[in-house]
Amino acid sequence: MKKFVYIVTDRNRTSMHVGMSSDLIKTLDFYKQMPNLFFDHGKQLTRLVYFEEFKTEIQALSRFKLVSRFTRMQKERLVRSCNPDWIDLTIGLDFEHVLIHRNITQQVKLPFSSLS
Repeated sequence: MKKFVYIVTDRNRTSMHVGMSSDLIKTLDFYKQMPNLFFDHGKQLTRLVYFEEFKTEIQALSRFKLVSRFTRMQKERLVRSCNPDWIDLTIGLDFEHVLIHRNITQQVKLPFSSLS
């Protein structure tokens, strides 16, 4: 089963959180729908800026422990190495998730006679 290690941040990049999950889409939905119990509106952790995918939980857990010990500067370098503009990567994940789980119902049927 796939495991993910990820970094989420708020819109101003003041808070960064390292996490590990087996269902990244569900985890990110939780962050976005989480009430303002822990943070005010400006500090909601809603931007996925970095993630890695692992095949085993042991690999993911060792990487999670390592990245969790990083200083803020090291985390910023890690994010900038693959996402220099700090773009929210959730959009791409949502698109990929829709493509994988979508039922293909709208297929165009062409008669063989029109192909010649």
